[in-house]
Amino acid sequence: MKFLDECKIFIRSGNGGGGAVSFRREKYIEYGGPDGGDGGKGGDVWIEAVDGLNTLIDFRYHQHFKAETGVHGMGRNRHGANGADAVMRVPVGTQVFEEDKQTLLLDLDKAGMRVRLLKGGNGGFGNTYFKGPVNQAPMHANPGLDGEERWIWLRLKLIADVGLVGLPNAGKSTFLAAASAARPKIADYPFTTLAPNLGVVDLSVGERFVLADIPGLIEGASEGAGLGVRFLGHVERTASLIHLVDGTQDDVVEAWKTVRHELESYGEELADKSEFLVLSKIDALDKDARKAKAKALAKASGEKVWQVSGVSGEGVTELLRASYALVRERKGEAAEAAQVASGVAPEDWTP
Repeated sequence: MKFLDECKIFIRSGNGGGGAVSFRREKYIEYGGPDGGDGGKGGDVWIEAVDGLNTLIDFRYHQHFKAETGVHGMGRNRHGANGADAVMRVPVGTQVFEEDKQTLLLDLDKAGMRVRLLKGGNGGFGNTYFKGPVNQAPMHANPGLDGEERWIWLRLKLIADVGLVGLPNAGKSTFLAAASAARPKIADYPFTTLAPNLGVVDLSVGERFVLADIPGLIEGASEGAGLGVRFLGHVERTASLIHLVDGTQDDVVEAWKTVRHELESYGEELADKSEFLVLSKIDALDKDARKAKAKALAKASGEKVWQVSGVSGEGVTELLRASYALVRERKGEAAEAAQVASGVAPEDWTP
């Protein structure tokens, strides 16, 4: 399945059905009178976030969504049927923008969120509605109101707990394969990964989180070099980042600085996220080289340097457990905030 994280679509709600002009005419009934029914309401356009999707590829082939028009009213005071709604089902994490691609309308960051984008037109009144003591035989009815229409942009930001960043060939895909059941493409040339990959990490029963691998960054990515920063949006929602630095290259400090610069240039507080600095591919280094490069990274960054190998598995579990601790802390804070927002203090809660 191909990956698509941005698309432009056209949506239109249904027109309301027109009211009917009709009179009751039956043999032996002296006073018939008006009996035109009202028109049905036009369908609405809804958008819903559902589990099980991680791409917008369906919208490449279906770019126009139109709700049905309401049925016109009929004689004998029969009301026209309402038009069927149009429902767009999108992955969790989808954002909806105006046609200018700048104005954010919605952020569907929770499964089950369902929002009406456009309201259908109301149905028109039939001539029965206008009957009164002054005008007992109205000869007119209302047409239905027109629906609404607009162009919108959908932009997907994958929901992941931890994100992998680094230069091309830093070992991100190998690490993802070692940490989860995901099987991304792995090869010895740059930009093997052309689209984000997700993997579910199972540490134990009840200890599970989602790990996202995005295409590698290079110098100038914030200005469009390589694949640019197009996919960095997929790690905006993560609790932390795992920054992999290829231990087999000569200048590991410069590699670390290059990616840090691109994260800072991108903005969106990515540079402020908790980061695990990791020296990768240590299976290809001897003991002295490991120590020297880890020391150089620690001195430049002022942070602890983790040492892992996606091939041998060395250090992978320890790093994943440290990452999960941050994920659990963030989820706990989110749950506490939700309780406070609902008016229930965390200390007042009892099972």
